[in-house]
Amino acid sequence: MLLERIYDEDLAQASYFIGCQRKGEAVVVDARRDISPYLELAAANGMRIVAVTETHIHADYLSGTRELAAATGAEMYVSGEGGTHWQYRFEAHRLHDGDTVALGNITLKAVHTPGHTPEHLSFLVTDGAFSKDPGYLLSGDFVFSGDLGRPDLLDEAAGGVDTRFEGARQICRSLQQKFLTLPDHIAVYPGHGSGSACGKALGALPSTTVGYERLCSWWGPYLAANDEQGFVDDLLNGQPDAHAYFGRMKRENRQGPAVMGERPELEELTADDVARGLEETGITFVDTRPHTAVHAGTVAGSVNIPAGNKTASFGAWAVDPETDSRPLVLLAADAAAAREMWDHLVRVGIDKVAGYTTSLEGLPSYNPQRILPEDLAGFDAALVLDVRNKTEHIDGHIPGSSQLSAGRVLWNQDQLPAGGSIVTYCQSGVRNSVAASTLRRAGFDVVELEGSYAGWKQWKDAQEA
Repeated sequence: MLLERIYDEDLAQASYFIGCQRKGEAVVVDARRDISPYLELAAANGMRIVAVTETHIHADYLSGTRELAAATGAEMYVSGEGGTHWQYRFEAHRLHDGDTVALGNITLKAVHTPGHTPEHLSFLVTDGAFSKDPGYLLSGDFVFSGDLGRPDLLDEAAGGVDTRFEGARQICRSLQQKFLTLPDHIAVYPGHGSGSACGKALGALPSTTVGYERLCSWWGPYLAANDEQGFVDDLLNGQPDAHAYFGRMKRENRQGPAVMGERPELEELTADDVARGLEETGITFVDTRPHTAVHAGTVAGSVNIPAGNKTASFGAWAVDPETDSRPLVLLAADAAAAREMWDHLVRVGIDKVAGYTTSLEGLPSYNPQRILPEDLAGFDAALVLDVRNKTEHIDGHIPGSSQLSAGRVLWNQDQLPAGGSIVTYCQSGVRNSVAASTLRRAGFDVVELEGSYAGWKQWKDAQEA
């Protein structure tokens, strides 16, 4: 059996390629939409992808199940559990608790493990060439290394009302009735790692075991003491902010994400092309440089989505394709860099990219306004806004500031003053630059705090020394 983990550092998301060498067939679990890694793995190992499936209706990224099936002709399998309200709305084979997907010597057995979502499945994997018993569990967003999937996302992102409490109780029962009934040696491969917003304290290890989690998890003592209420309270306490785009991901993943097919190469645009698009407000210009470079000068009306490991996350904070149909123009070093960024963006459903340019020369310039920490007290701000997570704000913040995380500002403009200057900050400046550029594009007068909270704290400590 071949088992490969394909990990996306951007969204801290893991998908899995499982293949039977004897038969030359493979299944992919929880695929993302830029599908080349799976096609390359199949080609390198002389395999055909014959099945694609997923653990649940995802909230943090757009599923690649339909994209990969369209490209390979593979059969699609999705959960049929969770009740009528949580059914997928596209054609695919429905899996229920105990159902199997077989390819060659390998069997994936669906295990209904609700809590994170009502329809959630985990998959027990058996390598029949080695043993008649399962050896692996693909746990999706149920059990992570050192943590559990959060049960509050339906409230936070899908319009639910107090579903978190029943979700937490369901996770407790899923642990008792499904997870802890498995042998200790079962290797557990979760759907996310450290940095994901699908839990509050995910470990960075790519896998764990049933036995290790049984002995060392934070939740073990609650279950041993049969303390369901203590478990629920601890699980729900301190969960990070849910990004606003999660609601869009839920809707699109349940409906069935659009199939893009083979994407053409991006066109390199001239300065005249870009300037014309900006003048006609027909494009959104994306400055992909670090915030320090952006502060030295950028394109008027642009948004800052730094290239790198968090492009998809930052892009989904700054661009809402449901309300803004303008295609993006990317600032990129070359065609390969532009394509890589586009690959990240399609993972969160930002598909419309008109092309790229390699320079700011000839484009309307703008220098983002900033303020030093020592000048903040005397500045007439309509609002000082902390765009970090609420847990960070609780741990320490600038007195008098309000909190609204960077992943939520675009969707909560009614919480912001209609007039006057808004001073924004995060921890170091990266998230702040994304949020500030997004708000400026929406028409707000935004001033960024130089050095953000870390800079303000250093200045404050020096004053008190």
